[in-house]
Amino acid sequence: MIAKVFSCALVGLQAELIEVEVDIRRGLPRFFMVGLPDAAVRESRDRVMAAIKNSGQIFPPNKRVTCNLAPADLRKEGPAYDLPIAVGILAASRQVWPEGLEEALFVGELSLDGAVRPCKGVLLHAALARRLGFQRIFVPAENAAEAALIPEVEVIPVTHLQELVGHLTRLGEIAPAAVDLGALSSEAVHYAADFADIMGQEHVKRALEVAAAGGHNVLLSGPPGTGKTLLAKSLPSIMPRMSIDEALEVTEIYSVAGALPAGTPLIRARPFRAPHHTISYAGLVGGGAWPRPGEVSLAHRGVLFLDELPEYGKNLIEVLRQPLEGLPREVSISRASGTLTFPASFMLIAAMNPCPCGYHGDPAHECACSASAITRYQKRISGPLLDRVDIHLTVPRIDFEKLAARDRAESSATIRE
Repeated sequence: MIAKVFSCALVGLQAELIEVEVDIRRGLPRFFMVGLPDAAVRESRDRVMAAIKNSGQIFPPNKRVTCNLAPADLRKEGPAYDLPIAVGILAASRQVWPEGLEEALFVGELSLDGAVRPCKGVLLHAALARRLGFQRIFVPAENAAEAALIPEVEVIPVTHLQELVGHLTRLGEIAPAAVDLGALSSEAVHYAADFADIMGQEHVKRALEVAAAGGHNVLLSGPPGTGKTLLAKSLPSIMPRMSIDEALEVTEIYSVAGALPAGTPLIRARPFRAPHHTISYAGLVGGGAWPRPGEVSLAHRGVLFLDELPEYGKNLIEVLRQPLEGLPREVSISRASGTLTFPASFMLIAAMNPCPCGYHGDPAHECACSASAITRYQKRISGPLLDRVDIHLTVPRIDFEKLAARDRAESSATIRE
């Protein structure tokens, strides 16, 4: 008996349709997995067998089971094929009704007891279902709110394989998930820092207002302890609110990267990313054996903050030139199998000390650096990158009297309005 079930594969920020074909016939009891699967997909054989048995169903005994993931030339990775493979086996063995399966997509990882675990990129899977005209998509219950952001597709949240079998055999029914996109878009957005918490530095805050209004990149230079990091953290709070389309763009990236916060189906706050200067090239730009978005893409529509800019590797600093200049602003990752493109439209906020010891020009501390050491330190940042930074600011040390003042500064909400 043969059954066909549909699922999805993630290729960068695109979802591709996958046909899961299951053939069950007489022969030595074996379970074959073909179609260019990776190790995680090959290991799904044991997970699927255990999940089916522990859900009260029968794995075909004394049968040869062959599962093909088509198209065969597209590599498949990750455990999200567990659920469609299990449904395909149950359909081929006539334990669930095969009718109607061609109208649905299935995505989800199975545990050994049959529970359905969350997986990455469900928002893109739901978008593919709508684009290809599928009526419904079965997803892990923890991903249901995320998938329900896509209209015109019925989202069925699944917590256990046994529950899904009952739904497919019409012995039970799973209520579709629903999300009020209008209510989500109107919710108040909370940020980690507010301009009201920053005393003094009025000229810097005013310059950051201009930068937020025009999307300009900024370089903050000053001694340690002058508030450069807090100023950068506060910047997203004065940027314009993201539109629904922008919020969906950002949510898609975080969904694919597996970085979507629990209980947050739609990201409404502008991202703020602050990678450490020891980050790798793939971590910053994106990449890996199965390319995933890097920090520049996770900062899309938000702020990328690079503290201690001269401490970053030269290759990391120079690679920023492409997304800071190009239109569209994006990064490309080339592999033997092809080239993937990730969006990278962010505001760059870089911070640095004026010299290696940090106290050059600081009236409160004496600089211990030689003139040549200061020059070498500042030359770590190339001219072409500095040309792409529109606003250069000096952040001086604030007098204690200003820090102790009880007058509250203007809030980010007021500035944003």
